[in-house]
Amino acid sequence: MRRLSLLLLLLSFLFAACASSGDVKRAEDQIADLEDEISQMRMSASSKSEVEQINRTLADQMQSLIRSNAESTARVSQIEERVQTSQGNLEQASYRMDRLAQQVNDLRREVEALRMALQSASTTAPGPGGITNPVPMEEVTVRSPAAPGPDPLETYAAAYRDYQRGNYDLAVEGFREFIAGNADSDLADNAAYWIGESFFSQQKYADAIRQFDEVISRYPRSDKVPAALLKKGYSYLETGERAQGIIQLQYVLHEHPAAPEANLARQRLRALGVQTQ
Repeated sequence: MRRLSLLLLLLSFLFAACASSGDVKRAEDQIADLEDEISQMRMSASSKSEVEQINRTLADQMQSLIRSNAESTARVSQIEERVQTSQGNLEQASYRMDRLAQQVNDLRREVEALRMALQSASTTAPGPGGITNPVPMEEVTVRSPAAPGPDPLETYAAAYRDYQRGNYDLAVEGFREFIAGNADSDLADNAAYWIGESFFSQQKYADAIRQFDEVISRYPRSDKVPAALLKKGYSYLETGERAQGIIQLQYVLHEHPAAPEANLARQRLRALGVQTQ
């Protein structure tokens, strides 16, 4: 603009001094060059504005992407939390199903044991004719009738009813009373096992472990041994002794693969992330 003003001043001076036509032509050419330069400057200014606009647009898009990425990350975190919660719920459901299946198996065995005990009692009872081998009258001595003691089967059944009703202290007392008076009974191992189950249900896991150990050592041929090993493993897991719990569950698989408890042990091991065959 300054150059243009000078040229205009020069033109005024030339015209005033009666400049030649060549001088006028040169002045016109310079004016035209200046106009071109001004146009280019205007175009450059326009291009700069466009670049700035583009930069602002890119910045806005970048911020939008950052916000979108943050929202996506938050959503992923929420999904992960939901997956973990679902996994925990599945493990709890699996554990409850394991316990229910175990209780069904125990109840089935209990009914069978009671049936066998009743059959055994019925075969030793006297027939309808009274004494099967009459004793000569001269050998008969009159004795006062002995006071009838508690029926062992009733003691056992009462203790088992207490267990089912959640009266675990009474159940432990009843089963111990049965074992004390019927140590050689076919139900003694069952009674010992249900004492351990009573402790387990009360979350007295250390007592449960000791009781299940007693079942395993005192009745090594009992059909309650696989269940005792399984619940011993569960008890260790409940106390946080994961390694010991896993060892007990694996022992069920190795020593009693055909028992129903083996499948329960396998399911629990898989839930713990332990590979099984």
